[in-house]
Amino acid sequence: MSIARADSVSRGSAAFHRGDYARAFQELSPPAERGNAGALGLLGFMYEHGFGVPQAYAAAADLYYRGAARGDPFAQAMLGLMYDKGHGVSKDFVLAYKWLNLAASHTGGRERNTYARLRNAVASKLSGNEIVAGQYLALSWVLAPPVPELHPTNR
Repeated sequence: MSIARADSVSRGSAAFHRGDYARAFQELSPPAERGNAGALGLLGFMYEHGFGVPQAYAAAADLYYRGAARGDPFAQAMLGLMYDKGHGVSKDFVLAYKWLNLAASHTGGRERNTYARLRNAVASKLSGNEIVAGQYLALSWVLAPPVPELHPTNR
């Protein structure tokens, strides 16, 4: 990742955390369009909750998916919660488990503990066979993740 892209994501994140959502959107949009996983995850959060943009669950789920596919644990966890709630996607506890399991496995510390607790809460809604299916989906993803589409300007 270039320094300029990282700086834009850092500036966007800082703007978001101080409540300057218009600036956050302005800073995060270009790197998100180029496939920056962190920018995609944070923009997804903005759309999920209507911070500086219209609340749009389907847009949030799409942004989370694109960030999750690029390995961002936050985007993976948020996508898992979207599946758990049925916001912007069909309610699917097995897919919720998959994404939360991936999120927990791709981070450490408090984040890992948080994502693992969320995964375990989803697991309480599943049968043993469904948990195995979620674990299989997560393992299959780790072994052979799909190749994300290139943005038309990157071809």
